[in-house]
Amino acid sequence: MAQLIAPEQLLAPRLNSHVGEILPSTLVDGFGRVHNNLRISITDRCDFRCVYCMPEEMEFYAREVLLTYEELQRLAGIFVRLGVDKIRLTGGEPLVRRDVTRLVEALTRLPGIRDLSLTTNGGRLEQFAQGLWDAGLRRINVSLDTLDAERFKELTRRPFFDAVLRGLEEAGRVGFHPIKVNAVAMRGYIDDELIPFAELARSRRFQVRFIEFMPLDGDGGWGRAQVLTAAEIVQTIHAVYPLERVSPAGSSDPATLYRFLDGGGEIGVIPTVSEPFCATCNRVRLTADGKLRYCLFANQETDLKGPMRAGASDEQIAWLIVDTVRQKWAGHLINQTGFEKPIRNMSQIGG
Repeated sequence: MAQLIAPEQLLAPRLNSHVGEILPSTLVDGFGRVHNNLRISITDRCDFRCVYCMPEEMEFYAREVLLTYEELQRLAGIFVRLGVDKIRLTGGEPLVRRDVTRLVEALTRLPGIRDLSLTTNGGRLEQFAQGLWDAGLRRINVSLDTLDAERFKELTRRPFFDAVLRGLEEAGRVGFHPIKVNAVAMRGYIDDELIPFAELARSRRFQVRFIEFMPLDGDGGWGRAQVLTAAEIVQTIHAVYPLERVSPAGSSDPATLYRFLDGGGEIGVIPTVSEPFCATCNRVRLTADGKLRYCLFANQETDLKGPMRAGASDEQIAWLIVDTVRQKWAGHLINQTGFEKPIRNMSQIGG
């Protein structure tokens, strides 16, 4: 009879490959980039079905596939030990996960975390804004790709436009500042709304950030011609409301920020497709099912959940993280021959 081998025995050679080595205090890849920014997806579920993110019909992970809050807290602590001091919670839609404020409160108490934020579609924000604030959250991003209710329904496949607006109002009332409004820049959808979005940024002092449409859509319809570029966006808005750049060269922030010359707020553009910022990337991602990705567009993943549930120590898991980051590529190949679209869509990877 064949002898069964326990999972921890299968993992042992890899987990024990650094015995005697001193664990580094920072995550540095082969190109010298230091990674202090972790994005954690806490669920693949979402109550919207945005066309640039996921197909209308989705099969979501079973509950036992997802990392528990205790596991998320443990992994976050290991990342902090390795120099991570910024964490963003994403999904799916993080506010559909039960007791999300409990996780927020636990993470805000982690020694070493200087910045915790959350990205939401805004549909449940009116209900959760006060609880998130009370749990210690201070920064929030809200996805809003159009200011037209009918177009919103077309893009999200859901009639929740007014709910998102109420959520923004409640977030402002509670005290969140700045509130970042993320708009995916898809040609044919947002072209005629650039000025209204700029006026929203000016009148409400939201930081409106335009994100170039990326090849992570659930329906597989992405094409380069559909990308409304950052340069076009800035040029269009600047012609009406003059702008000046405020982001320094070489910033690790994915958004390039511009302020209105008359002092009326600011906008940001995230030029992932037209002007990749891979050279200054400081981010890694943890998916809801426990996989570590060193790039949004990578097809390589490192399983952290399996070793953790098989009994790996914190130090062994830390070495898996260190080794993964050391293997990080120079950058994605969206504009080059050889680009391969990630196997998972955006909702499965984490926004």
